Amino acid sequence: MNVFGVDIGGSGIKGAPVDLDRGDLTEPRHKVLTPQPATPDDVAGCVAEVVAHFGWQGPVGVTFPGVVAGSTIRTAANVDKSWIGVDAGKLLGDRLGGLPVTVLNDADAAGVAEMAFGAGRGRKGTVILLTLGTGIGSAVFVDGRLVPNTELGHLELKGHDAEKRASSKAREDEDLSWEHWATRRVQKYLAHVEMLFSPELFIIGGGVSRKADRFLPLIEGIEAEIVPAELQNNAGIVGAGMAAGSGASGASGVSGA
Repeated sequence: MNVFGVDIGGSGIKGAPVDLDRGDLTEPRHKVLTPQPATPDDVAGCVAEVVAHFGWQGPVGVTFPGVVAGSTIRTAANVDKSWIGVDAGKLLGDRLGGLPVTVLNDADAAGVAEMAFGAGRGRKGTVILLTLGTGIGSAVFVDGRLVPNTELGHLELKGHDAEKRASSKAREDEDLSWEHWATRRVQKYLAHVEMLFSPELFIIGGGVSRKADRFLPLIEGIEAEIVPAELQNNAGIVGAGMAAGSGASGASGVSGA
């Protein structure tokens, strides 16, 4: 079954058709810049542009960088605050001409994809995926089942939201070396999360996962295994597609099992 996935990020909105049997994109993804400010109407227009690029007519899954309850947005840390309270499923469905739309948290989508097709496949116990990008997204799994909307990027670290210090954007904005960022920011953040949840495995996702060899070997003192996301920055699109497939088949939720 082929479906369509769209991943809304703080800097870019990207999407592609997804093959649910292989957990991979069927065509190269199409990406547009996230509008600034990232208001609901402007972002919906960009999502429609991405979907129209492929002439897609069918179920669409869409990730959102915040808490999603049903299809209603509850938080919006890295997009415009006017998203809060918006029924994103209805907004996007209307903009896409009535196509069926399923909306879920962006890191949850990436995590579901990694658990099904990537670095978390077959893993039991507690697994935590962390996407290091514009912010920090998180997806927590217990024996393959998702605990949705965990938002661990907003844990406090040195008096700030952790994502303000340990995200990929923080490294770029502050012009930090890979070593400084890995050992003084990411390592301390992982130690804090490990203290709270004692996971068996950390999966590091987001665009920076393509450069995992630059920073993961520098991290020390973490008992959990740490691996890069295998689907890298396509995980969100694949997870969105999986959610669309679940919605189209009448499933009530998405699990990593």
